[in-house]
Amino acid sequence: MIVGVVGKPNCGKSTFFKAATLAEVEIANYPFATIKPNSGMGYVKIDDAARQFGKVSNPREGFVLNDKRFVPMQLIDVAGLVPGAHEGKGMGNQFLDDLRQADVLIHVVDISGSTNDKGEPVEPGSYDPANDIKFLEEELDYWILRLINKGWDKFSRSVQQTHDKVHKAIARHLVGLGVTEELVEEVIEHSELSDKGITEWSDEDLFKLSSAIRERTKPMIIACNKIDVNGAEENFKRIKEEFPDHLLVRCSAESELALREAAKHELISYVPGEDSFELKDEGKLSDKQKNALGFIKTNILDKFKSTGVQDVLDKSVFDILKYIPIFPGGVNKLEDQNGNVLPDCFLMPMGSTALDFAYKLHTDFGDNFIRAIDVKTKRTVGKDHELKNGDIVEIVADK
Repeated sequence: MIVGVVGKPNCGKSTFFKAATLAEVEIANYPFATIKPNSGMGYVKIDDAARQFGKVSNPREGFVLNDKRFVPMQLIDVAGLVPGAHEGKGMGNQFLDDLRQADVLIHVVDISGSTNDKGEPVEPGSYDPANDIKFLEEELDYWILRLINKGWDKFSRSVQQTHDKVHKAIARHLVGLGVTEELVEEVIEHSELSDKGITEWSDEDLFKLSSAIRERTKPMIIACNKIDVNGAEENFKRIKEEFPDHLLVRCSAESELALREAAKHELISYVPGEDSFELKDEGKLSDKQKNALGFIKTNILDKFKSTGVQDVLDKSVFDILKYIPIFPGGVNKLEDQNGNVLPDCFLMPMGSTALDFAYKLHTDFGDNFIRAIDVKTKRTVGKDHELKNGDIVEIVADK
């Protein structure tokens, strides 16, 4: 699973990425500070399943803070996009192609309206951030249309002449996007295209097809950044009404980065996504640092109950992609051979079965599957048993 962080220059996208990963990335107040996509490890927050057994997990990857476990997932930070990216403006085609591998997109928007469509600083409130939401979706639609249009005339005639299944042919045509036959078939069935021969599809038909494919292959969450700037909250409420089908989250990436850096240097105790932090040693803080932390507490945490960064990560994986955390463990022993409690956690698509999990662990476990055991209930389950959020599962396989 790969989560892509996108947005125009100067919206706070690279700040969001650094706050989520603490990776060293260039953050600058000019367009295209990010030229090549940065890749880093972000984390989703879940309950520590070991607490139910009076223990604390020892993750092989990720970490535990208080009673929360942070499970890693890959983030990519793609360079800022500008209108006309699908035409190559601002190195747009390269950046759009970098998004090809992403399963879900976090669109970081300057909700304060203090950057124009080119990413240039302007007076807060003078630009309508709703334009950014529309433009990115349109750019992605045109990008997918460009992929569809490659050799379309020859392709469509060939499909008609060979009587190939249209949805199968288009899925092969767009294999680089991760488009499945089932997805294309669903899109066609829910459109007017099912009543036409493929060679009769118009430019408008192909654009609608591109848009429908984009909605399904590149689902999006909107991180409404710079929520602490004057006028930002009013913009947020207005845009939420304007885009009722979109998932929008208030966000202050700069505040989250400051808190995580302070925690990293042991100045505060802070659990990402929480509504408070504790000072560890006030004497180590400069007046500037105290003022900054005081501002974050009053204007972000007290007001909005989090900086929003962790919420965006969690919602992108759990609400949009609908993944669930599953742990391998034993009924009689939660520890591995080194004594680590529940060292592994796998993020699995909702609807995954015990057999799916066996294959996730190792091909041999899947091929030689006998049964599985729900560790929490100690109940034996079969290969078709559908797993639930937070399940701990022991796989029994033939040797």
